[in-house]
Amino acid sequence: MGMQYRPEVGDWYETTSGDLFEVVALDAQEGTVEIQYFDGAIEELDMETWLELELMAVEPPEDYSGSLDLAREDYNSDSDSAYRLDGFNPLDHLDIDR
Repeated sequence: MGMQYRPEVGDWYETTSGDLFEVVALDAQEGTVEIQYFDGAIEELDMETWLELELMAVEPPEDYSGSLDLAREDYNSDSDSAYRLDGFNPLDHLDIDR
């Protein structure tokens, strides 16, 4: 049987079946734990279910940005020149006489 962990936002765990997830929200009033799996899926668990899980605390995966729901402006707001996706297609502006 796995250890019992008190859920903390930002902590990563692995289930006995190998699923990685991060605790993303806690609601003490409702007694729920919201988790986000490495693939991005979100699940809400009640504390009773949380306590039944067999978990191992793990380090965050090296590249877990795939699991986060980030918009491009969240990661680098200064570089919006070359990579803007607002309908601008650089191929439309090539001067090709063929």
